[in-house]
Amino acid sequence: MAPERPGRPRTRQRGFVEVRWRQFRNAPRPIVRAVVSSLVIATVLGLAYLAYDVALDRGAQLPGGDLRSLFVAIFVVIVLAGGAVVTYVLVPQPAGADRSGRPRRTAWSAALGFFAAVPIAYLVMVAVTQLLKPLLV
Repeated sequence: MAPERPGRPRTRQRGFVEVRWRQFRNAPRPIVRAVVSSLVIATVLGLAYLAYDVALDRGAQLPGGDLRSLFVAIFVVIVLAGGAVVTYVLVPQPAGADRSGRPRRTAWSAALGFFAAVPIAYLVMVAVTQLLKPLLV
């Protein structure tokens, strides 16, 4: 701990939960954009999967038969790629713009979106299959 300066009150040590809550409330905008873009893509595709899954469970005869496994694989690929692309487009580097005044974008913006999309894809698929589907079937 740093030595105290005369005339300044001692700063209060924050607890773990209080620090995490403050970080959650003041998240950096690039992170919020990356998570929200992946969440929107995953939610739309997750609801489409839910509709397909419920239709098959209710006995609908759809062309191609039961393609749920393929749908899940395509879901994951689209959420990861879509999260990376949308974040690349929406999130400029925090260092500012280049000399022409355009915001800089690098592969790091896409990597941020990709890695933000990994848990989002998993959580949305779990929410759809384990929470929403039992309510509809």
